[in-house]
Amino acid sequence: MSSPEIASLTWGHMKVKGCSASYKDCKVWPGGSRAWDWRETGTDHYPGVQPADLEEILRKGVQTLVIGRGMSEALQVPPSTLDYVKKQGVDIRVFQTEQAVREYNTLAANGEKVGGVFHSTC
Repeated sequence: MSSPEIASLTWGHMKVKGCSASYKDCKVWPGGSRAWDWRETGTDHYPGVQPADLEEILRKGVQTLVIGRGMSEALQVPPSTLDYVKKQGVDIRVFQTEQAVREYNTLAANGEKVGGVFHSTC
């Protein structure tokens, strides 16, 4: 199963190829995507992305995980979250969201099992 291309990104709006819904923040993995609702795990800009935000994607067998920190990089990624992902044997890459989408799409186009979480505003 391949990772879906992120078809478009603008402030507060993301589209994933093959999905009729649009997202403000989203999770993607080989074979699927869904809205990333921060309320599920109590995530906020600080302290930022929690391991609980990533578990669903890691269970999909990804080799690489890309995190988009927002257009102005307001979303934090604590060292403990990076360590958690690395301990799962998964490569992790963290970027400003536009750069993160480019990185994710390149990896997906090359057939890698890549997943990601992306924040499309601040």
